[in-house]
Amino acid sequence: MRLIEQADGWQILAYRCGSFTFTLILLILWNYRNEGLGKVGRQLKLAITPLGLGVAVTIGSGFCFYLFAMLNTTVANAVFVISMAPLVTALLAWPILGERLSLRSALILLFALSGVAVMLSGAVTGGRLLGNLYAFGAVVTFAIFVILCRLARDRDMLAATCLGGFLAFCFSVFMAGDLIIPPADFLYSLALGVFQVGLGFSFITWASRYIPAAEVTLLALVETVLGPIWAWLFVNEVPASTTLIGGGVVIVSVALYAILTLRESRMEQMASDPSFS
Repeated sequence: MRLIEQADGWQILAYRCGSFTFTLILLILWNYRNEGLGKVGRQLKLAITPLGLGVAVTIGSGFCFYLFAMLNTTVANAVFVISMAPLVTALLAWPILGERLSLRSALILLFALSGVAVMLSGAVTGGRLLGNLYAFGAVVTFAIFVILCRLARDRDMLAATCLGGFLAFCFSVFMAGDLIIPPADFLYSLALGVFQVGLGFSFITWASRYIPAAEVTLLALVETVLGPIWAWLFVNEVPASTTLIGGGVVIVSVALYAILTLRESRMEQMASDPSFS
């Protein structure tokens, strides 16, 4: 996004959401390539159920909130607010899904968030109210999106996610009016749709079928660590020492969680199947 020079927010969103939608259409056709168009049709029907429409509206709105947060505040401010997603998701998932965080998961989550706070402590600035509000909107919509996917974990909500991209695309085209932008901006916007949100949210949608909502957003905190690294490599934005220290804390937190979860899963499998080793 920082490489885009002339395109405005709605123009970026139009191409980003358009390429996102096209990417997901290809993924859906690939997933059900051996099951015929009837299976694809059933997936499309799921997208227009109340639950599917909820997924579509929340993810489409989240795309808009996220991009305008980045355009109206510093990256540090936006990422700091968006990193609150695990807490918001956990708080919403408890009464809605009954997914109560274990003490271990809660402590790891707080440790990870403390790393985010350290990483951004030297960069967060005040006076960016509008951008911070957009970022908080992204947090809430993403949390609701994950929870809705968890409610529908016995169904594939990829078509509903695709519909969300299409709705955001239509709204962005209407708001943008003029879609003529420089070729480089066009290519960057397409790349955002294919890789950042196209493949990224496909993995999140699938993950939500198998693991609790708060854990999805906990693992997604890795994005907070990788973002400064990409900026360092591609736009020569050297991260501060606090970024490296805090990022290390987040990586350790996620790795610790993954190791403990794997160990717990293996112990449960050994208890149920003595032949397992």
